[in-house]
Amino acid sequence: MERNIMIAGFGGQGVMTMGNLLATATAQATDLNVTFFPSYGAAMRGGTANCFVVISDDEIGAPVSYNLEDLIVMNGPSYRTFIGNLKAGGNLFVNSTIVTDEIERDDINVIKAPVTQMAIDIGNERAINVIMLGVYVGYTNAVPEDVIVKGIEEKFSKKPKLIEPNVDAFKKGLEIGKAAKK
Repeated sequence: MERNIMIAGFGGQGVMTMGNLLATATAQATDLNVTFFPSYGAAMRGGTANCFVVISDDEIGAPVSYNLEDLIVMNGPSYRTFIGNLKAGGNLFVNSTIVTDEIERDDINVIKAPVTQMAIDIGNERAINVIMLGVYVGYTNAVPEDVIVKGIEEKFSKKPKLIEPNVDAFKKGLEIGKAAKK
């Protein structure tokens, strides 16, 4: 089993945090091999940001692949730039609050979640990435849910007040991902 995942959006949407949390939690809590490869655009803030995560039960040959099983897009430019890299039968996760493009491919699974609006609604605008990570894990079962919860607990161990709201945001995303699978 090998999953090639790309997470793409604007700087400030938590793209790198999402990828790093997925990779680090998976590496620490499972016996799977994982790579995390960040890529930043030239702009300091608001520029492009994307990362690659590869999860495999075998050795990983390359940390970057443009032949993706899963693509998570947090904005329209990322969708337009990277949709061609998603394999037929792959999974496209869309922040539907921001990405309003018509999804024209009919050979992929499209999972839409209004994560920006959800984060606003729960009063935690910085949680869009954790909500989307929940959508991803809920739909794909790429890693067990508790792996990410443990990762959130560890990430925010020095800011314990942030643990519960982020775990709750992750669980809201899980619900969407699980519902989309049915």
